Amino acid sequence: MSNLSNLIQEKNIKALIFDMDGVITNTAGLHAEAWKKLCDSFLRQRSEQDGKSYAPFDLKEDYQTYVHDVPRIDAMRNFMASRGITLPEGEPNEGAGSNTLVGLGERKDFYFHELLKQNGVVVFEDAIKWVKEQQQAGMKTAIVSGSRNCLNILRRAGLEKLFEVRVDKVVANELKMNSKPAPDIYLEAAKKLGVQPQETAVFEDTVGGIEGAKAGNFGLIVGVDRGFMKETLETKGAHTVIKNFTSELHERAASSLSS
Repeated sequence: MSNLSNLIQEKNIKALIFDMDGVITNTAGLHAEAWKKLCDSFLRQRSEQDGKSYAPFDLKEDYQTYVHDVPRIDAMRNFMASRGITLPEGEPNEGAGSNTLVGLGERKDFYFHELLKQNGVVVFEDAIKWVKEQQQAGMKTAIVSGSRNCLNILRRAGLEKLFEVRVDKVVANELKMNSKPAPDIYLEAAKKLGVQPQETAVFEDTVGGIEGAKAGNFGLIVGVDRGFMKETLETKGAHTVIKNFTSELHERAASSLSS
């Protein structure tokens, strides 16, 4: 039996909560491209206005440092500050045409939806298969996301009915919940599933997500490391770290053959 299967049994886990991007779907690349298109175009315009030269958005470094798993307005503010630019916040319902933090955020969202239409959603098939196996074994499941686009992405991937519960940015805003690393979205998902945090496992691929699950005192915190984050995720509180769900599927297949 694999380490993850052992932990699920030992801790008497009854429900599983999965972060969407990075665990179930691979939309980080589309988000990064949308950010680059938005930021590079804005920086070129700004350069023409003030005669200064600005380094373009780096898909890897800038996305990981300023954007990934950070609320959009904060991410926009932090990235612009890295280029020595300060912008007004803007009004909550501001359109994509204004050069405020809110306006640029709306424009980034527009670019993301265009890329989504062009490219579709890439899903991690190993994760989908494992989730279905766990559901067949009686596990309750929920999906969480810091994105307002969560439902749209799930629909495009044909996964809108896979999870019993969804807690995303839209739900979080309605309930006035705090963003990661606060535990709010995980606690709400557990509540909707009718389970205690101590009998629930959280699957996350980011530092903010692991910290949020730890703050919520969840029974099992699983880091999903599809890159090179194993030590960092462990340091932040992951009980175990997996590279993917493939080994778990192989383990289940092997045990069924031997029985």
